[in-house]
Amino acid sequence: MEPNNTRRVIAAGTIGNVLEWYDFAIYGYFAAAIGRTFFPAEDPVAQVLAAFGIFAVGYLMRPLGGIVVGHIADRFGRRAALTFSVTAMAIPTFLVGALPGHDVLGVAAPILLTALRVIQGLSVGGEATTAMVFLVERAPPGRRGVVGAMASCGASFGILMGSATGAALASSMSPEALEAWGWRIPFLLGLLVGLAGLFLRRHIADPPGGATASSAKSPLVETLRHHGPLVARLVGLVAFNAIGFYLVFLYVVTWLQTVDGLAPERALSINTASMVLLLPVMLVMGWLSDRIGRKPPMLAAAAICFVLALPLFWLMHHADPALVMLGQAGFVLTLGTSLGIMPSIMVEATPLGVRCTALSLGYNLAFGLMGGLTPLAAAWVVDRTAIDLSPAYLVMAAAAVSFVTLLTFRETYCDPRPAD
Repeated sequence: MEPNNTRRVIAAGTIGNVLEWYDFAIYGYFAAAIGRTFFPAEDPVAQVLAAFGIFAVGYLMRPLGGIVVGHIADRFGRRAALTFSVTAMAIPTFLVGALPGHDVLGVAAPILLTALRVIQGLSVGGEATTAMVFLVERAPPGRRGVVGAMASCGASFGILMGSATGAALASSMSPEALEAWGWRIPFLLGLLVGLAGLFLRRHIADPPGGATASSAKSPLVETLRHHGPLVARLVGLVAFNAIGFYLVFLYVVTWLQTVDGLAPERALSINTASMVLLLPVMLVMGWLSDRIGRKPPMLAAAAICFVLALPLFWLMHHADPALVMLGQAGFVLTLGTSLGIMPSIMVEATPLGVRCTALSLGYNLAFGLMGGLTPLAAAWVVDRTAIDLSPAYLVMAAAAVSFVTLLTFRETYCDPRPAD
């Protein structure tokens, strides 16, 4: 592939992912304000749980979204799927920002919010994996690891944009204004984000045959009949990333405020710094996997995180921002390793004819059933047990599952092309 064409492919596959994940992530960052707007309750914990419950509903729709968008990608091409997904994200995001709260609409407000989150979940379910497949399939020989890491970087940069936007708003507005209307600003910008995504993807051209058209009339049926064990292994492989990422980089923003008592702007600023550090870690580890293999760094990352999860959460359970940042930095190094290498090993392990469908199903089952429920589960466990460090055990369990599952995958970094 020519260098200029490589850059165009990376821009089309990655930047659209940036925009999608910005839209989806800002909900997590403003969960407390959303809870107070749409869920009247005397108990602040109940409001946060309700807000994260709707967050989880969006994630539970991801497997269905992965099936729908994966089918489009396998049957009609990656471009059609990517265009559909970015459109289905931007419009509901804008509407969340414009939706009146419970004081105006009553019970209809949380119902409409749930419906919009469902549509967003369908979109993200197909976007993340289709972008991974698009990038890895188009990568030059010997660079699938680092190019695939661009997909994870795109998602992380989108979440970074959401965190940076939240920090900027929290530092420039009074708490009263931020809760009353300031949290709506990033959502209203979703429409512009969607238009930008469509513009960036307008010139994507699917390669003739092969990687864009499946020989199976129904990729889903083909996947369920012949590739069920592979889907199950993909779920186990992604567990560490799903639980770890959304616990450490989404839920922790709320945890630092409710458990440690940090101001919202301080919690968001720390998270933003962590996301900045995460980007080069993922790129370096993707590059490293093109030279020493996919499995050794991923196995080491899961093992180290299993051992250090509790001490790292202990560091974050301090009022000193330096100690909090040190704890998050430990998770950045371990999770960044796994996140950076994950796209290439998953695409390389999945057959071409059902690649988007099978990969989307496994990936989204993990993120829907595990990652999407993680903030809700963590908030509930902390409230019920009064053990502030209890979220660490969720990370440890996920790391153990992914470590064992990874042992069942063969090494693929030397293969001349992704598996047929």
